Amino acid sequence: MISAEAACRRRSCPASVVTMLVAPLLLVLFVPFSPSSGAQLPNQAKAKDLPIATNGQPFPWDRMRLPTTVTPLHYDLAIHPNLTTLDFTGVVRIELDVHEDTNTVILHAKQMQISDVFLLAPEGIKRLKVLEYPRFHQLALLSDSVLIKGRKYEVHLAFAANLSDSFHGFYKGSYRTSSGEVRVLASTQFEATFARGAFPCFDEPAFKANFTIRIIREPRHIAISNMPMVKTVELPGGLLEDHFDTTVKMSTYLVAYIVSDFKSVSKTTQHGVKISIYAVPEKIDQTAFALDAAVKLLDFYDDYFDIPYPLPKQDLAAIPDFQSGAMENWGLTTYRETGLLFDPEKSSASDKLGITKVIAHELAHQWFGNLVTMEWWNDLWLNEGFAKFMEFVSLDITYPELHVDDFFLAKCFEAMEVDSLSSSHPVSTPVENPTQIQEMFDDVSYDKGACILNMLRDFLTPEAFEIGIVRYLKRYSYQNTVNSHLWESLTNICSSHDLDEGRLKHTEFCSKRKTQSGASKWYSGDELDVRAIMDTWTLQEGFPLVTVEVRGREVRLSQERYLKTDDPSPSEGFLWQIPLTYKTSASNTVHRFLLKTKTDFLFLPEEVDWVKFNVDMSGYYMVHYAGEGWNSIIKLLQHSHTALSGNDRANLIHNVFQLVSIEKVRLDTALELSLYLSRETKIMAVTQGFGELVPLYKLMEKRDMKVLENQMKSYIVDLFQDLIDQQEWNDSGSVSQRVLRSYLLLFSCVRNYAPCVTKATQLFNQWKDSDGTMSLPVDITMAVFVIGARTPEGWDFLFEKYRHSLQMSVKSRMKTAMAVSPLQDKLKWMMEQSLIGEIMKTQDLPDVVVSVSKNPHGYQLAWDFLRANWHTMIKKFDLGSSTISYLVTGVTNQYSTREMLDEVRSFFGSLTEETGSEMRCIQQAYETIEDNIRWMDKNLPLLQAWLDKRNRRVSHEDL
Repeated sequence: MISAEAACRRRSCPASVVTMLVAPLLLVLFVPFSPSSGAQLPNQAKAKDLPIATNGQPFPWDRMRLPTTVTPLHYDLAIHPNLTTLDFTGVVRIELDVHEDTNTVILHAKQMQISDVFLLAPEGIKRLKVLEYPRFHQLALLSDSVLIKGRKYEVHLAFAANLSDSFHGFYKGSYRTSSGEVRVLASTQFEATFARGAFPCFDEPAFKANFTIRIIREPRHIAISNMPMVKTVELPGGLLEDHFDTTVKMSTYLVAYIVSDFKSVSKTTQHGVKISIYAVPEKIDQTAFALDAAVKLLDFYDDYFDIPYPLPKQDLAAIPDFQSGAMENWGLTTYRETGLLFDPEKSSASDKLGITKVIAHELAHQWFGNLVTMEWWNDLWLNEGFAKFMEFVSLDITYPELHVDDFFLAKCFEAMEVDSLSSSHPVSTPVENPTQIQEMFDDVSYDKGACILNMLRDFLTPEAFEIGIVRYLKRYSYQNTVNSHLWESLTNICSSHDLDEGRLKHTEFCSKRKTQSGASKWYSGDELDVRAIMDTWTLQEGFPLVTVEVRGREVRLSQERYLKTDDPSPSEGFLWQIPLTYKTSASNTVHRFLLKTKTDFLFLPEEVDWVKFNVDMSGYYMVHYAGEGWNSIIKLLQHSHTALSGNDRANLIHNVFQLVSIEKVRLDTALELSLYLSRETKIMAVTQGFGELVPLYKLMEKRDMKVLENQMKSYIVDLFQDLIDQQEWNDSGSVSQRVLRSYLLLFSCVRNYAPCVTKATQLFNQWKDSDGTMSLPVDITMAVFVIGARTPEGWDFLFEKYRHSLQMSVKSRMKTAMAVSPLQDKLKWMMEQSLIGEIMKTQDLPDVVVSVSKNPHGYQLAWDFLRANWHTMIKKFDLGSSTISYLVTGVTNQYSTREMLDEVRSFFGSLTEETGSEMRCIQQAYETIEDNIRWMDKNLPLLQAWLDKRNRRVSHEDL
């Protein structure tokens, strides 16, 4: 609610839009509200137990979730944002379906002034009494007569509020033109629970309805929304009102509208859908790549899902102020500018990959999430895991040159990092309040969700999986689902009923299965119980560690939960049904075995030199090779590493180092395995090698142990020196080769590898001498900028170029380079400026703070900044959001001393529940630091001994 004083200062359009819109109805004036003796409140007998509304009366509903007595059918929404006074007014008319007799309607509204509330009933118009309960963001509309089951009613509410100065709800954005003028816009971000801050509504995903939206604006702006505009009406005072077509049935979190001065470009898909990209006028020339990608991807999904995209248009808007990466609003997807804008001359290979993936993700949501929506946020993964997974499926087919498969495993490794802590949560987990809902938008819902779907697809075969998900989408279109609906759709996919309705691909697949005995990979007939298998992956947290011991031809298998903790009890009682895959030295065939019990065994046709489980890491589990297992794998990698795929090698590097953390493998064994990396060239294996080795010296940077730290840094540079020396300072090669080049040159410059520093210094000086006009190869700019930012003059020059650049990807690289500078005063200034948000965007603050925290010269500055500005940041980025989680874990996850753990506990322990003390990310931070401390205490002597031994070995070889 805004205060009365603010309402008095409001300068709206002549003849306030609220009055103008409701005047015709206000003429039929109402009987003043006086509850009749027959009017009952729900739970009236327990009034003393009910919450208390803002006026001191009992509020007639005591739960966070809305009742289902009344549901919305249609919203008629009129909004007038005033971009001068930064507030908005509006009227909403909601058509209701009554499922039980009641005289109370409970719905959501947050921080808004509500007025002129009345009911349009068959017997006429009646004023409604309004009670507010801000803690649950709820309004109760009380009628003096009963709303009768089966009848249709309509409620009317006028409302007013300030445009939010955060990144959610209906919020203010701005951008600066190249001439320095600041221009203001207003846009929406309603997922998960922020539509209620923009208009009164039933703000839960299961309350689907149709929306007819009107937006009042000045002629200098345009308005866009989910649906195409049907007409524009002139209003008194020179204002215009845009009327948009009625939406399909959808959830409130997908409603979107933007008022701005954006320009657009458009194309039409093969299926006749108009695609438009909207951006600020000076950046509209950076939209061609995204436009082509959106056209290609929407056509792909149209065909793959066998369900036509149901709207006449799809807009993609690049928003200058945007907290998350992008949002799937139906028909109007919104993006960060870096997620949509591409300059062929200035954007890198990784920019192209990232933009294509984010567009693929949001367009997949038009089916997974928008057409078929999870019933409640506990199953968010049904939206996000699928969209993340479909990024890879779609791009593998539409953009094979991007080699997107080279990057999938990284998602599974990221998920396992979180999922290995006792503070993890099941993919499908109960949530109730907005903070808990926000916390669901994490690596478990997105990345683990995608990885278990990838495992299931491999398990069922891609053909069977595709048939099952198409059946799921067709069966539940415009409805809400739970986990079990998906598993049912993936079971018995060749039933005769579905074949009658199915498409050609479906019929051919099932006919082929009938004629090929044993064609199915895992099971015979249609006996497979997908739900029984997948419930073990979605209803319990964590993931399994499979221990494999080969004795002759017998392979003994056992499973347990992989857990980084010194308390063994949380891992007890966990059991998964694990689709194991394996190959051996004797055969390239991929063998399969479904492990359903704690222990089991299988027999090989002959004795083998080695066995590799989890082929290409298609499964979401780790493997420990007991006995001589790891030694045989180390031998294989040292003598013939290409006998295994790049993904298999990345998987082995990941597993062996992670097993050190739980003391299943000695550190020197893992380091011996890493030696083979001197011959590695595949991006996933190389980057995973870095991913396991670099954190070891990052932990030491926070302690006073320079000698060992420098030994470790030298080892990594030596290991990859040949590969670094092979890199050319240009933009040649495939996307994977270009991304790897960028990665290697950046690392070697940060690590002061002399040839890299010399080359980067020379290029930076030439670029600076040309006043930034010289064209640098895009993929090497990060390395060049990082070296340039080391001096005050270089940093200042880089910042001036950052300030005036219109290329978002270039700005992003400059920002990162400036944040890893050793100049502490600059680092502090950067964080402060990002918080203010004028010169550097506040949306970039989390990246800046986390980059500074990874900087050995800045980690204390970042921690101090996080503490000093905590309350501002949770207000700006919202409690429980993935942004706050990223800040907390990003700043603290390299601490490894008791002193820092005490400091972290002291700060977070001083918070209240309202300021974040209950957030999961804080528990994750504690666990991670404790794990780091245990690792250092246990392994530092081993690391020192191994590095000393290696140095002696290398010195001996040199002699």
